[in-house]
Amino acid sequence: MASFRPKYITFDCYGTLTHFQMAEAARDLYGSRLDEPRMQEFIKNFAAYRLDEILGDWKPYADVVHNALERACKRNGVAFSPEDARMVYERVPTWGPHADVPAGLAKVAREIPLVILSNAMNAQIMSNVEKLGAPFHAVYTAEQAQAYKPRFRAFEYMFDRLGCGPEDILHCSSSFRYDLMSAHDLGIKNKVWVNRGHEPPNPYYGYTEIADISGLPGVVGL
Repeated sequence: MASFRPKYITFDCYGTLTHFQMAEAARDLYGSRLDEPRMQEFIKNFAAYRLDEILGDWKPYADVVHNALERACKRNGVAFSPEDARMVYERVPTWGPHADVPAGLAKVAREIPLVILSNAMNAQIMSNVEKLGAPFHAVYTAEQAQAYKPRFRAFEYMFDRLGCGPEDILHCSSSFRYDLMSAHDLGIKNKVWVNRGHEPPNPYYGYTEIADISGLPGVVGL
């Protein structure tokens, strides 16, 4: 893929570029009530329910967080409070990038337009983007697309807005379940998996693996 120069490099934001801290938020809320094995189980359940909540019709991300947290609490025998869900949701725009992100992005941004496609709300995402340390050509949200990834509709919204097709982009994500599986099925042949440690490798989906964003310039020959 080193010889491929895409029209755009498109990114997942939360988890790939922004340090996604849902697990830390859950620990702050429930760490004093759950021992470590049960806390690990709670974090795993909370993540699974967040994915399940976005697979249907679009709804505000505050509702996604609320419902997923309530379901995780019920499953783990922990008292649920709507105020806890609101606290978690309101933390999202405060999160900054992984340490490797600003320098790696800045190097690539000088040569190739960067685009974000995020499972985000319009009112929150720009606070995260401003912390990334590089200019973006466009930022598209699930709220704009009225669909969350991994639904194809989110990617198709991005293609329509950019006026390009799957063959024109390099898509970069740390997640197979949210991004790279759908990208594969939509015909995005040029993909980068950032191995942040949240999912195991899956070579079937055809990608270049990098440990962090400092490896991205080399993928496109910079």
